[in-house]
Amino acid sequence: MKTPPDAPSSSVPSSRLGRLARLGQMATGVAGNMLMNGARQLAQGKRPNLSDLLLTPANVQRVTQQLAQMRGAAMKLGQLISMDAGDLLPPELAAVLGRLRSDAQAMPQRQVQAVLSANWGAGWQQRFEPFSFNPIAAASIGQVHRAKTKDGRDLAIKIQYPGVRRSISSDVNNVASLLRLSGLIPKTLDIAPLLRDAKRQLREEADYQLEGVHLQRFAALLADAPEFVVPAFHADLSTKNVLAMSFVGGVPVESMVAAPQAERDRIVSLLVGLLFRELFEFGLMQTDPNFANYRYDPRTGQLILLDFGATRSFAPAFGLGYLDLMVAAMDGDRAAMKRAGMLVGYFNAQTQAKHQEAVLDMFMMALEPLCQSGDFDFGATDMVQRLRDAGMALGLDRDFWHIPPIDTLFLHRKLGGLYLLAARLKARVNVRQLARPYLLS
Repeated sequence: MKTPPDAPSSSVPSSRLGRLARLGQMATGVAGNMLMNGARQLAQGKRPNLSDLLLTPANVQRVTQQLAQMRGAAMKLGQLISMDAGDLLPPELAAVLGRLRSDAQAMPQRQVQAVLSANWGAGWQQRFEPFSFNPIAAASIGQVHRAKTKDGRDLAIKIQYPGVRRSISSDVNNVASLLRLSGLIPKTLDIAPLLRDAKRQLREEADYQLEGVHLQRFAALLADAPEFVVPAFHADLSTKNVLAMSFVGGVPVESMVAAPQAERDRIVSLLVGLLFRELFEFGLMQTDPNFANYRYDPRTGQLILLDFGATRSFAPAFGLGYLDLMVAAMDGDRAAMKRAGMLVGYFNAQTQAKHQEAVLDMFMMALEPLCQSGDFDFGATDMVQRLRDAGMALGLDRDFWHIPPIDTLFLHRKLGGLYLLAARLKARVNVRQLARPYLLS
């Protein structure tokens, strides 16, 4: 997310006690608002509902502001909720949580200096031309600065907010508790496996040395694809909390909405083709659908890939399961789709028949671009809205509260983000042609 020069900054609470105090302040304020609103409703002869008292605009505003100031896993989870389940949430909650995608505040200069001194040692400034303390981007886990070394390297330096890694477990637990209290998650649903995997994924995203490994791995995997650019990794300035990469320019990919149709079609075709390679060839996928992770160079026609923190490995059997599902959908064979869906883990033999059919209907909707011969017009379809409506209807049916394998959720995030970008660019893409090499293998 781009940060303007005059953007406000605030220190990130780095100690467990400091983060707990922030959450305590938030909880106290929320509880006070709930008591006042509850008393007001009782005085009016109404019977207040707990979730209604919690999800008032004032309470949601308070929660959002605290999560944005805390950053880290708490803010990351708020972002994921707003992106992945916005249509399942009360409008007030969805609207205010949506601000978390753009309200990250930068660290003040003194905190940036402290983090860099701890990772690079005293006197680190001597290695650089004047270091710009105004970040070019700020997000939930870290912020990015552009810097030039005295040996001539033009770099993007990603600096992790202090205390983020230590706070992941408690942040995840606290956000989950808020969702439980709101009634958005039923008490009968066992989300412990999901929380465990969320913590593991967030710890990996907070390990910049691991992200450096992913960065180098993707650069090698895409060495045969000059249409993609992956920043070069600079190991001498990278640590677990600081990631140094070559700076790459370009423009935000979503800004290409006014480009010629052929150029927009090519951009989305490249990303769809990359998705298939990640799933069926690499077994490795960058699963964060944020548009900010892609930039485009109109001069060279190259797509720039950024941020490999949310990289996830998939077992070969996982890709094969989806391949079976795609082939069955193209053949219109619902029995084969059902077998593939069961193998992947979307439902099991005990799932009610109506719910199995509802999931299969959603598969058919999601695979419409693949099932169409010729170009699919993403700008003229209501497919995403229909998928959201169907997902909301299924999600609100408490008899079908089922968490599929975590790998499917990360794949859905990537696929959903790609559909949204394709719709934004009004791209026309022959998805079946891009998938054909894998369908025939």
